[in-house]
Amino acid sequence: MKKIFLTTAIAALLSVNVFAADGGKRVDGGTNVSYVALHGFTVDFADAKDVNWTVTKNCQKATFTVDGVRKTAFYNLNGEYLGVTQRVDPKAIPAKTMKQINKDYAGYQIGEVIVYQANTDVNSNIDQTSYFVDLKNDAHEVLVRITQQANLEFFQQVK
Repeated sequence: MKKIFLTTAIAALLSVNVFAADGGKRVDGGTNVSYVALHGFTVDFADAKDVNWTVTKNCQKATFTVDGVRKTAFYNLNGEYLGVTQRVDPKAIPAKTMKQINKDYAGYQIGEVIVYQANTDVNSNIDQTSYFVDLKNDAHEVLVRITQQANLEFFQQVK
């Protein structure tokens, strides 16, 4: 469920153009990761351990651990760094937004909370920091986004 939640959130969040990556390097069982992404990752996350790469039709992602924290870095198909996600405690949700969640989504339980730190140099139309919160009740599951200004937005119906 965690992988589905994370993949859904990021795939919907990232609107990247699809370009063929020039060249490529085989990593983790034959996944083609561009040299630019590999090099950028090595520079940006030099202390990363247990790195696992996945390439989709829209992006390249590296899941890894730094200082005991599991993170996922995203790169477009040109190898440009898009941002990084990590799971956080629901206590990271601003109090104002938590009140709004309790009001607008009464009866829902908070599942995972993921923070996304975007590279605004690649896309200046996106908040530098966003939180994605998985909310569930017996019949539905939704994903909401908390903006940098602590505003709550419906993001996606999951179930």
